[in-house]
Amino acid sequence: MKRNSKNYWIYVGMITVFGGLIYLALTFGNKFDHYSAAHAINRNESAFGMFRNILSENMTSSLTILLIQIIVILLTVRVFSFLFKYIGQPGVIGEIVAGIVLGPSLLGYFFPELFAHLFPVNSLTNLNLLSQIGLVLFMFVIGLELDFRLLKNKLNETLVISHAGIVVPFFLGILASIWVYEEYAANQTAFLPFALFIGISMSITAFPVLARIVQERNMTKTPIGTLSIASAANDDVTAWCLLAIVIAIAKAGTFVSALYTIGLTLVYIAFMFLVMRPFLKKIGEIYAYSEVINKSFVGFIFLILVLSAATTEVIGIHALFGAFIAGVVMPPSPGFRKIMMEKVEDLALVFFLPLFFAFTGLRTEIGLINTPSLWCVCLLFILVAITGKLGGCTLAAKAVGENWKDSLIVGTLMNTRGLMELVALNIGYEMGVLPPEIFVILVIMALITTFMATPLLAFVERVFRKGKETHKHVRRVMLSFGRPESGKILLNMADLLLGYRLKESHIIATHFTLGTELNPAKATEYAKESFLPLKEEAQRLELKVEKRYQVTDKLIQGMVNMANEEKIDYLFVGAGQQFMQESPVINLGKNKKSAAITRFITKLRNQSLNLPGTLLKEKLESIMNQVNCSVGIFVNRGYTQTSEVLLLVDNEDDLFLFNYARTRLGEQSMTIRICFIHEQVNKHLESRIMTEFVQHDPVKFIMDKPLTSNPLIKNKECLLVISYVTCEKVAKSRDLFSKLPSLLIIRPETIENEELKMVITQSKI
Repeated sequence: MKRNSKNYWIYVGMITVFGGLIYLALTFGNKFDHYSAAHAINRNESAFGMFRNILSENMTSSLTILLIQIIVILLTVRVFSFLFKYIGQPGVIGEIVAGIVLGPSLLGYFFPELFAHLFPVNSLTNLNLLSQIGLVLFMFVIGLELDFRLLKNKLNETLVISHAGIVVPFFLGILASIWVYEEYAANQTAFLPFALFIGISMSITAFPVLARIVQERNMTKTPIGTLSIASAANDDVTAWCLLAIVIAIAKAGTFVSALYTIGLTLVYIAFMFLVMRPFLKKIGEIYAYSEVINKSFVGFIFLILVLSAATTEVIGIHALFGAFIAGVVMPPSPGFRKIMMEKVEDLALVFFLPLFFAFTGLRTEIGLINTPSLWCVCLLFILVAITGKLGGCTLAAKAVGENWKDSLIVGTLMNTRGLMELVALNIGYEMGVLPPEIFVILVIMALITTFMATPLLAFVERVFRKGKETHKHVRRVMLSFGRPESGKILLNMADLLLGYRLKESHIIATHFTLGTELNPAKATEYAKESFLPLKEEAQRLELKVEKRYQVTDKLIQGMVNMANEEKIDYLFVGAGQQFMQESPVINLGKNKKSAAITRFITKLRNQSLNLPGTLLKEKLESIMNQVNCSVGIFVNRGYTQTSEVLLLVDNEDDLFLFNYARTRLGEQSMTIRICFIHEQVNKHLESRIMTEFVQHDPVKFIMDKPLTSNPLIKNKECLLVISYVTCEKVAKSRDLFSKLPSLLIIRPETIENEELKMVITQSKI
């Protein structure tokens, strides 16, 4: 305390002495006032007036306007991304729509003065430059994501599908350009570059959007998901090479003069793949197993990225192509690529790309399509895009041996255009090849073809599901977990509860990761790590387990949908130790405003605890109310293995537990100890249990002490089996509930009561 007081006086003394010296120095400097007469401030204006003028100047500075634009863009993009994810669409569609909303189509139309102040014409250059930097970083990430092993594994099929998805729509696009060129583009550009840009705009597939749809629909590890991603990757490489050629031709004017640019491009690509790639591979081997990459090496990688982008820009095929190739030739080590993507991806996706969407929206004025003939052109381009891409890829997939369902899925996924299409369209617009009306039409086409992917996939699956033949029902068990070690424990619980029946069941282990913006490369690595403990346990128990990794923004609904669609009979989930306890209420007052704040804080807290393994009571009840199966909830309190099973009974509704105790738990060669909560018990129920179970099979069943005085609850290796309703009752006593060992809480399906009746009837015969 004395030391703090001493420091305080030292501080006061220092400020006083040097403050006085500064004052004296400034007073001495007043003798120079006659030199600054020309720069004298207008003393007639009030102090507040001068402050207001300074504030006005600051508000109109280029930096302030840019920062305000960024704030508005980021907020709008987040809102629309959330809304579109809520309706089951990729968030990137919402971000594109947000850009259009901020542009002249909506904000500029309904609030022209606000639009003019927020996006003055002279400020758009800064926004454009920032968005271009973001695109360079984004294309670098796309190159990093590209996995050539996918292309090698399914090279024959992907070549046919991806190139059919290019040449067919490219041809149809050129045909469509013949019909519209004379009336809508002849006054602005030559036919050759115009037709080529229309063709390439019909041919592009949005690899990032496709990959995220495949993730969300749990298709990553399926043959059709792998084929779709590989085809999209091949499509991306081919389409960007074609775009580079198209840009070269458009800038040169004729194909012959463009040969110089194309020749330089080939030399550049050869240098990157034959010289830079082996060189970077050698360097990458040093960092293959490193968790941290030093800043000097990161700086070197970014230098290569910028040099590559600058080279292609000088050659005449746009900086984005150079950024893409720079990402492709990076060291193939997954560890290295993961670290680099983590450094670049979030900044590119969260900060820079929204600026690109906004800038695209500022160019997209839907009001330009103001005649029936222009709407006919819009409809024509949409039909051409869907027919060429979806139709071409579907028929190609069918030709290489896929069934109609999988072929339609491939065609639908390849038909997504999204962000990649906007990149190509903006290049064409900047070069003056695409007139404003055609640019707007193609933006609408990109939105519609991407938006239709998710509902069309659901429709295809629904149609083909109806056509399936009904087979004999096989018991289906689903394990849903968050932490990798929880998967192993849940499999143990299923084995303990179901016994030999588990070997005859179809077991599906699901791991959900929140956040659909997760990079596909990261998702693959996380999926592998998540199932390692479960895989080892399944091998020990000699069980076959189907592993499913899914990325979602709607955890609860994702679990429910999977359980119902797969017709699951038994669902096992994990819960936190205190999941039955009520959340503490934060009292901020009795008025409505405070109550609203309390609800908001509680909602945020609950949303942060919604991973399987830490599910709250409300989340679990939501799951149980929506699934058509029995639910087993495991609460881990130091569980390693089961040495004792304690079966808690409170009333006759709990008798269904004996269905498991006799037919499943009984197979584990261990004694089942039966107990009530308190000393005071229902004598009729006790007599029934003694007669129908304990006396009938005294080796397996023992009536034990009540739960409140049972010494087994202190045993960490004891497992308490309890019904959900009875668990709610026990949880009202916080002290008792906190002392319990690990719990297996069962919410039965109605049909289990019928099974119990059969078991009891058979025991009486």
